[in-house]
Amino acid sequence: MSSVGDVPRRDIILRPASRPFIYASLLGLLLLDLLPWGGRLFVPDWLALGLVFWHIHQPRKVGLGLAFALGLAMDVHDGALLGQHALAYTLLSYGAISMHRRVQWFNQFGQMIHVLPLLLIGQLVSLVVRLAAGADFPGFAYFASSLVATLLWPLAKLLLLAPQRRTVDRDDNRPL
Repeated sequence: MSSVGDVPRRDIILRPASRPFIYASLLGLLLLDLLPWGGRLFVPDWLALGLVFWHIHQPRKVGLGLAFALGLAMDVHDGALLGQHALAYTLLSYGAISMHRRVQWFNQFGQMIHVLPLLLIGQLVSLVVRLAAGADFPGFAYFASSLVATLLWPLAKLLLLAPQRRTVDRDDNRPL
């Protein structure tokens, strides 16, 4: 187990995330999704990754309604069937909320194993809605973006939890 100073990394106490930081990070991830990425074959769904992250780490501050609204925004941007991303993000968020306590007990690799099926299910729901509307099957390479997003999980965790980390220096005048 890695450590910071003399404190094991698991024993570091995190401050609660502020709502403005959570919303700003989700807005930034939405803007990343809005960029023209070309073919989008191996480009992860940044917003889905952020929603899963915040629903696992702060489920009381990010609700299903926000996931639905962000999904509608993605539907409008992509010109997709209205509700396609909204349904996928809502189900993805529900899955993340339902296992948020469990996922946090695992190391990075264990968390990635839990996140991958969530992202795949979100993509599968979106694909099923698209196929039901008459679209063609895009091929199995369509699911590569979930694999890339899963590989980005440690980076997302590092960046999004950075403002919450307490100092490692112990002060006898502070209770924590």
